[in-house]
This record gives sequence, C-alpha cells and structure tokens, in this order.
Amino acid sequence: MIDETELEEDWDDPEEETEEEESGPTERLRITADRGQEPLRIDKFLMNRIEGATRNKIQQSLDQGFILVNGAAVKPNYKVKAGDLIVIFDHRRPESTEVVPEPLPLDIVYEDDTLLVINKPAGMVVHPGCGNYSGTLVNGLAWHLQQQQADPQALPRVGLVHRIDKDTSGLVVVAKTEHAMAHLNAQFKKHTVHRRYIALAWGDFPEDQGTVNAHVGRHLRFRKIMDAYPDGEHGKEAITHYTVLERFNYVTLIALRLETGRTHQIRVHMKSIGHPLFNDATYGGDRIVKGTVFTRYKQFVDNCFKILPRHALHARELGFVHPATGERLMFTSELPDDMQQVIDKWRTYVQGMTSQLREKLDGGA
Repeated sequence: MIDETELEEDWDDPEEETEEEESGPTERLRITADRGQEPLRIDKFLMNRIEGATRNKIQQSLDQGFILVNGAAVKPNYKVKAGDLIVIFDHRRPESTEVVPEPLPLDIVYEDDTLLVINKPAGMVVHPGCGNYSGTLVNGLAWHLQQQQADPQALPRVGLVHRIDKDTSGLVVVAKTEHAMAHLNAQFKKHTVHRRYIALAWGDFPEDQGTVNAHVGRHLRFRKIMDAYPDGEHGKEAITHYTVLERFNYVTLIALRLETGRTHQIRVHMKSIGHPLFNDATYGGDRIVKGTVFTRYKQFVDNCFKILPRHALHARELGFVHPATGERLMFTSELPDDMQQVIDKWRTYVQGMTSQLREKLDGGA
C-alpha cells in the first residue's frame, strides 16, 4: 500500500494532481482494434480483451464516461470496428491501488526503523501512475520492505512524504511508520525541510541571487503541464530562491531552495523568468534558447543534449528533523555523471571562447 496522507508535492510526473478540484480520472489502458476486427459491441469486445471484466462494470464505466472511443463517449451498444482507439480511464487515484513489489536496484543513502532516504536516478518514476504501473521507486521499496517483514506475503505500507519528477535525480525521504509519516508531513507543511537543488538553466542571470514568487497551477489549455500565474489569480502559492554558482555565457549553473513544493515548481518558475532548464522538453529548454547561430555551436548543444537526455535538475540536499530522535539530519547527493559531463563541457567551451578572444585581442595589439 502507498500512504500519501497530506502529501506535499515537488515531483516529476505531469499526470499527477496537486489540487483537489483539478483531480480526475486517470488513463489506465489503451486498445487499438485490429485491422481484421469485425463489428462487435464494445461491452463484448472489452470482456474478451480484459481479464476479469464483467458486462455490468463495463456498462457502468461507459455510462460514466470512463471509456472513450476515438476521443468520444459511446453507448454500450456501440460496435467496435477496425482501427478504433479505445481509452479506458479509472476514477481511482493510481496511488490508491495495490503495488506489486519488484526487486529493483535502490541507492539507499540512509535507513533505520523509522525512515529511508533514497538517491533516485533520473528516468525512474517515483510511484505507480498512468502508464507506469511497474518499475517505479515504490515498486522497489515495496520489495525492499517486504523482505524485512515476518510475513513475506504481507504488502508493506510505503509512506511517500514528497516526490520528484521522473527525470529529476536526487534525494527522496520515505516514512516507514505512521508517526514518521505524520511528523515529516508536518515539517513539509511548515516549510522547515531543507531542499536544495542544482540546475543548469538557459541564459545569463542578471543578478547573483533572486526569488521567484508566482503561483503554480495547471495550464489553462494544456492540462498535463503547469504554468505560473500572478498572486491570487490561479494555482497555489509557490516560492523559489536561486543563487548563481557559475556562469557559462549562454547557460548558468544555479542552486535553488524551495519554500513550497508544487508540481514542476522549479521548472515552471525558471521558464516564467526566461530561463528554462537545459533540455527541458516540457517547458521549452530542449532547443537553443541563448547563443549564436554558428553550426559549431549548434553541434555543441546537440552533443550536450545527447549526453543529458533530460532536464538538468538534481535534488542535491535534503535536511529534516528525525521524527523519532529529534536530531537534525542533512543528506547530500553528488551530481550524476550526465549532468557533471555537460557542466564540464560548458566550462571547457567557455574557456575556449575566452582563449580565442584573447588571441584576437593580442593579435590586434
């Protein structure tokens, strides 16, 4: 089971919801009728394709609009034909369903009887959801915790306190007890948890430090992504503090500290001030935002994209008060190789530009 009571979110996955009024059915299954499909009532068609499905359940889902054919609701007597795309939705939150434990490699930074701290790799979804029902961090945690129980068949409770995006790497804390879950949730709510991220963002920041204070909520047209809004207009309050670590002319290495934990907060806030994260395909960072028109520069950026095929964001530091001992704990995660390689390449590129400029100036003198 997954326990996410009072969850404060700063995760990675656009299918997830943060505001109660914006939650809704999640996509569970897609079926495309074969070329040779003879016309057949949709309830009979789905009974043949879905193990355990009953006509009554299918008809209820059709009546409630949880089954769409080619993007539109249909009646139970609709006859499926070749090429039809059938999408089945579930009104239940995906995290409320049972999780199948899987033996996955986990980088456990810290563990005791109360909690775990995991260093999540980029590319791993934190919890099962739309289109990701296996291979997630929670699947791996369920297996890990199951091995510690007296009854190996029992399904352990996985206490997610917060989340990070699929393509964000770094530290995540997981509660192992009800008390730890409540205690850590309270710390997140009071904004006393220390969270520091490292990111590579497009552009040269005008100031060495700054704060972005803009509400974050679902995009009004494209509901799978988020957007920034003026105070009180839409979404929820979100505050991000940033500090410049190193400048590379066209991109900047920054550290970010979160006061709040909204969906895609860092990525949305950086885009809102004209500095989308490097190679962030969702928010416009997967193209040349700043730089020259020279072919050599374009090739350089493309090579960086290949090395880092995701947005450049890493949850580097995580600090909180231990729910049982009261001790202040602080954890640090080194930058993953893909980010470090790209940062090194930008550093070398800028140094080369500087050397060329000096040679030209010396020659002119």
